[in-house]
Amino acid sequence: MHKKKTAVLLTSEEHNAKRVYDSNMLSRLRECYDLYETVLCRKNIKNHIEACRKAEYIFSTWGMEHFSEKEIKEYFPNVKCLFYAAGSVQHFAAEFLSCGIRVFSAWKANAVPVAEYTYAQILLALKGFYRASRKSHMQYYQMSKYADKCGGIYNAKIGIIGVGSIGGLVAEKLKANDVAVYYYDPYLPSDIAQKLNIQSATLEEIFSSCDVITNHLANKEELTGILSGALFDRMKPYAVFINTGRGRQIDEKGLVKAMRKVKTRTALLDVLVHEPLNPFSAIARCKNIIVTPHIAGSLGKEVVRMAEYMLDDAEKIDNGETPLYEVTVQMLKTMA
Repeated sequence: MHKKKTAVLLTSEEHNAKRVYDSNMLSRLRECYDLYETVLCRKNIKNHIEACRKAEYIFSTWGMEHFSEKEIKEYFPNVKCLFYAAGSVQHFAAEFLSCGIRVFSAWKANAVPVAEYTYAQILLALKGFYRASRKSHMQYYQMSKYADKCGGIYNAKIGIIGVGSIGGLVAEKLKANDVAVYYYDPYLPSDIAQKLNIQSATLEEIFSSCDVITNHLANKEELTGILSGALFDRMKPYAVFINTGRGRQIDEKGLVKAMRKVKTRTALLDVLVHEPLNPFSAIARCKNIIVTPHIAGSLGKEVVRMAEYMLDDAEKIDNGETPLYEVTVQMLKTMA
């Protein structure tokens, strides 16, 4: 019988570790690995240094802290792989990769509920749901006429900004509908665009012509404010903008101004520059901006799927198979 690899759970948010690695996932971890029972973080790591230095695998989730290369070499000299049961690894992955440690992320698991949320919002937007719901005080037929101006789903134009794992899933789902899909993503290979049946366009073209625009750009510093007030000013009178990307990618003042200028437009924001939402902010007071509290990503039982993806990849490595969710240095340049 092969000796089990040693593993640790590493996160500053123990409650999230228990949510993501639920009792079933923990049982699976213990069955496959010699798992250290204490959840480790920067505050207690020196009290458990022996376990850290023995560890070959790190399993983590939300609350993964940043470590310098020097700290990684000191605390985790034997670690071969880090499995992150959550989405973006931008805040910590580069240093681990520089130390020769393979990094894996469940970004595709977290992409599933975000794409589902977005797809549902697109269909509701095209059916005039948000416009009609704002007029719930009206009589039935008045509400119906108000929604009817949105045009419906047939032959609608959808703009996807950023076609990574989430944007790609949204495009895939939209294949089931009679819609034209346009995208902005300088990094998307043309063969993938062809498979998704989507057409390249500039940001200006998307904001000027699309009935629904949805943002899924990568979480990169250089993309801060890329969606400007000038772009929002181009939106059609009944167009809807959806953001599940990052709040800082939007010029929020410009968005509010464009929404107030044309009150038949709608913005659906699941992410903001500053969270939680200030109830006295301009966004909160703008009636045609709808805010949801960062719920597009994994919730409830959905979070366990992220741990499952990471355990599946760990077992593939153990069995000499090719893992599905490895992150490379090159990928960090474009991924969320």
